[in-house]
Amino acid sequence: MFAEIKGLNEECGVFAIWGHKDAAHLTYYGLHSLQHRGQEGAGIVVTDGEQLKVHKGLGLVNDVFSPGDFEQLSGHGAIGHVRYATAGGGGFANVQPLLFRSQTGSLAIAHNGNLVNANSMKHQLESQGSIFQSTSDTEVVAHLIKRSGYSKLEEQLRNALEMLKGAYAFAVLNEKQLMVALDPNGLRPLSIGRLGDAYVVASETCAFDLIGAKYEREVEPGELIIIDDEGLRSTRFSGTATRAICSMEYVYFARPDSNVDEINVHTSRKSLGKQLAIEAPVEADVVTGVPDSSISAAIGYAEQTGIPYELGMIKNRYVGRTFIQPSQELREQGVKMKLSAVRGVVEGKRVVMIDDSIVRGTTSRRIVNMLREAGAKEVHVRISSPPIKHPCFYGIDTSNSGELIAANHSLEEMREMMGADTLEFLSPEGLKKGIGRPDTTPNCGQCLACFTGEYPTEIYPDTLHPYAKV
Repeated sequence: MFAEIKGLNEECGVFAIWGHKDAAHLTYYGLHSLQHRGQEGAGIVVTDGEQLKVHKGLGLVNDVFSPGDFEQLSGHGAIGHVRYATAGGGGFANVQPLLFRSQTGSLAIAHNGNLVNANSMKHQLESQGSIFQSTSDTEVVAHLIKRSGYSKLEEQLRNALEMLKGAYAFAVLNEKQLMVALDPNGLRPLSIGRLGDAYVVASETCAFDLIGAKYEREVEPGELIIIDDEGLRSTRFSGTATRAICSMEYVYFARPDSNVDEINVHTSRKSLGKQLAIEAPVEADVVTGVPDSSISAAIGYAEQTGIPYELGMIKNRYVGRTFIQPSQELREQGVKMKLSAVRGVVEGKRVVMIDDSIVRGTTSRRIVNMLREAGAKEVHVRISSPPIKHPCFYGIDTSNSGELIAANHSLEEMREMMGADTLEFLSPEGLKKGIGRPDTTPNCGQCLACFTGEYPTEIYPDTLHPYAKV
């Protein structure tokens, strides 16, 4: 009935480095560590101080790059990108980084997030003569930069950023400089590290661990950082705003070994599971988590309740994350291939199945059925996030609330559709408490829009899907 992805689709991962002779190779490794953030395309743009060189393509990082490609990617500065298509759709033209060449120099842009006023800006720019080569909202930034009237890239980029609304973590590269910027609400994660004398920037800190870089700090909301051969300097393009980092980074998107805004993801997920156990306990024999993103929460639930944690489901490691597949047919087939129940663990048992989220519902229903087919006596579903009832416009592919099961059905209706014995979600208050951010702002510095409908930015009418409810 409801088309199921896994649940949620994150748009993209960004990696950048400046001041290292093997910039392209390190960017390649960095993109490997961010592969979970997008599997439809990947690319790298490198500067040697004189020109920008690009290699990109559709598919996984390993599919896009071969050893011979790096002979043409020599340079000391680079930006890289892995993409999941949301705004603008897929296709090679939208694979990033986007590279633009002009008589005054070249420019490459990599972007994680979504601009809620992109359509409005495109209409305005097209009326002034701009012609777009892709359907990506990222290309808007390049046109704004070139039309700014300023001579220096820093001034051009600052002027462009002041006109943008929505979620964005940008890496911008020209022949002589690397610049990174984060939106005024800090909706997307972005961190800075050091590798010897080189500076590294990445969507997640797990990329630093892979290449041996040391974490330095987060990019602040509204901050523009300029990195060149003189070093790093920071400026602001926006006044202070309330941080509203995406809660789903902690719940689902980020790797467990990453720290998002200096909070470890595994620790947060485990704490969410404990909080879920406090709010929604149940008598059962075993606790199991849907691999991989729900295992940390399942461990926390088990620890809090005293019910043993067991490996009740096994993931086929040779099948990619189902939600990344670009067509519905492939997604449905991927769900069927992805998981299997461990009969020796669940047979004759009352099972608590922990999952991180329910968006469209079909996957959850199939997992419940799979556990019953393996002999589970009871299946109690517990979700370590609140019901997702509202669309997201910040780079997560849930802009159509017509497909959100919690937006259209009661808790009891959802339970019946899944075939579970019981179904409970974590409360928004429990989510905030579990993640553990300092309680100094109304939402603890988190975006809760998909749960509460309270958006941290203005939402423009031409960004809304016909079935979106805001």
